Amino acid sequence: MNPAEIILNGSLLAAMPIALLAGLVTFLSPCVLPLVPGYLGYVSGAAQSKGRLVLGAILFVLGFTIVFVALGVLAGSAGLLFFANSFWVQFVLGLFVVIFGFAMLGQFSFLQRSFKIPFSPRVGLAGAPLLGVVFAVGWTPCIGPTLAAVLTLASTTGDPVRGGILATVYSLGIGIPFVLIALGMRWAVTSVAFVKQHLRTFNRFGGGLLILIGLLLMTGIWGQFLTWMQGVNGEFQLVL
Repeated sequence: MNPAEIILNGSLLAAMPIALLAGLVTFLSPCVLPLVPGYLGYVSGAAQSKGRLVLGAILFVLGFTIVFVALGVLAGSAGLLFFANSFWVQFVLGLFVVIFGFAMLGQFSFLQRSFKIPFSPRVGLAGAPLLGVVFAVGWTPCIGPTLAAVLTLASTTGDPVRGGILATVYSLGIGIPFVLIALGMRWAVTSVAFVKQHLRTFNRFGGGLLILIGLLLMTGIWGQFLTWMQGVNGEFQLVL
């Protein structure tokens, strides 16, 4: 199967916009957005150069992307091994996503705890990728639920490559705003200021999105939608 056919696969094509949106919701969450200036200051070190700031942001994004992609590959492999397309497996996975959605809304106190590795990478460009790794492996009430939902969707692809692609899209949803803010784009900075004033609303939206995805999985509607997508894609012949 060539790269174009992998991208146009029904399960992947349907899940990619959700993964991108989940990444954006993660970035706009109360656990991440208020800390953006601190992250950017940390990865750029004492230097005030915009070029150094942008490079540090890119390296930071690269660090957490590597971790998320590895998890996506594992999720896709697990889906292939445990028949993630079966109704009952998707029901259980969907139930977990619904629980994580409610956790994002502030429910289930045991999921509200944060876990961070007691490790502080070196300040500056050299420590930027490691800071990204620490960011990825730490659990917060905002990052954990959205990541779990994306990994669940990755498992339904039943393919490690597609799982990795889906995790990459999720990482871009988080990482692109970091880089845009580092570039100092006025509209990006203005948008962040607006979101900060409505953090609770965006958090509720994220929780609602996860609950919706979970219900689609539990009821089998997601699987039916993927089957329909496969049929639609099969009607078109890709010309390269």
